[in-house]
Parts: sequence; C-alpha cells; structure tokens
Amino acid sequence: MLRTRIIPALLLRDESLVKTVRFGKFTYVGDPCNTVRIFNELEVDELVFLDITATREGRSPNLKILADIANECFMPLGYGGGISSLEQAKAIFDMGFEKVILNSCAAEKPALLTDIAEQYGSQAVITAIDVKTSFWGISTVRTEGARCNTRRDPVEWAQEAEERGAGEILLTSVDREGTWEGFDLDLVKRIVDAVSIPVIAHGGAGCVEDVGKVVQQAGASAVALGSMVVFQKKGMGVLVNFPDKKRLESVLA
Repeated sequence: MLRTRIIPALLLRDESLVKTVRFGKFTYVGDPCNTVRIFNELEVDELVFLDITATREGRSPNLKILADIANECFMPLGYGGGISSLEQAKAIFDMGFEKVILNSCAAEKPALLTDIAEQYGSQAVITAIDVKTSFWGISTVRTEGARCNTRRDPVEWAQEAEERGAGEILLTSVDREGTWEGFDLDLVKRIVDAVSIPVIAHGGAGCVEDVGKVVQQAGASAVALGSMVVFQKKGMGVLVNFPDKKRLESVLA
C-alpha cells in the first residue's frame, strides 16, 4: 500500500465530469457514477469531487448527484463547491462523505472553518487554496473559480486556515492546472514549510516522476491528480485510469 495518498480530483460541471485547463477551457470526461465504479475496481484509496460552477452560479451543492456518488463509492470521499453553511456541510456528511472542502466561502467567512471543525473534527475539513502568479512573480489567492483575486498572500491564508481549524490544505496552482507541465514546486514548498497540517499538491502533474518530485523535493503530504487519471496521455482521449502502483512506489521511496 502506498504511504503517500494519491487522490483523483474530479471536476463536476452540472451533473457531468469535465477536465479544465488553467480553470478555463474544459473537456467532457463522462458520468460521475460510472467513473466512480472504475475507480472502485482500481482500488483507489480516496476520491475528491469539486463542483467548479456552484459558487459562481450562486447555488447550493447538488445533493442528488452527491447521493448517487456516495452510494456507488467504496472509498473515502471529499467534496467541495457551493458549501456556505454548517447545515450544508451536515447534509454532505450525512450522506457518507468524510470530508468537505471549502474555498471561496472560507475566504469570505473563515469562521465557517471553525464551526465545521468544532462539530466534525479538523480531519473532516479541507481548505482549498487556488493560487495564481502574476508576470512579476507575485502569487495571490484566487476564489470563485480563479475569477476573483483576493490579493491575499497564500502563505498567510494557509496559516490562518490552519489556525481556524482546517485539517488539510488542497493547494492548486491555477497556472499549472491541466497543463501536464509539472507542479509548482516552489509554491508547494512555501506552503508546506509554513503550516503543520498536510498539504495536498494539485495542478500540473504530467507523469509519475512529477508526483515523486512534489513529494520528495517540496514535501507534499499527498498528491491530487486530474488529467493523468482521466486521459490516456496529453492530447489524447478520455481514459479513466490510475498510475501503476509499483511505479509510484519507486518514485516515492
């Protein structure tokens, strides 16, 4: 069994799965429940679903599709997108999800992190931090699908999220997401060095070696994969898959 968690991160748009590039252009991937069944057969340890339009459209999580996903899934589940209250988080936990992921709402109402952590434990709360770096090398936290520049420093926000009760950070490089160009190792290391909770690196993985680098060189506690687990290769068609575990073990040893 892998010591480092390798987590497929699947993007929901309406009731379909898609894959984006730099949070923009998207490709249709397939049906969420059919995809879950494949990951069940591949014996993946954990899955994350992110609804990429819920917050932008001002709507609540789609509890119907989430219930269908929870009923199909054999492994621990995390969900993010449109969660803005303790009541919504409770509904998601009640249907079988182990973790909720807060992004835009956490930045706007950080007290919600504390409320959920006090009710369900820090291990059940993930803060998603999306980071975009300017031409001048200044990194800022983005919300609402990277459309809103909060002008907050990602290191400072990660530290505050930890203080407020987050048990993990899902760190995404907007500039690398969907590009297959490798992780932003400097960004990951800066966040890892600043907090004591696990950091899940996300955005840019193009090969198993990239996974090894972000863990060994940047100190990520876990890795979330998007394109690598829904496409055959860069520029090729959809194929739900998971990297060979022996290859993963070799780069993570």
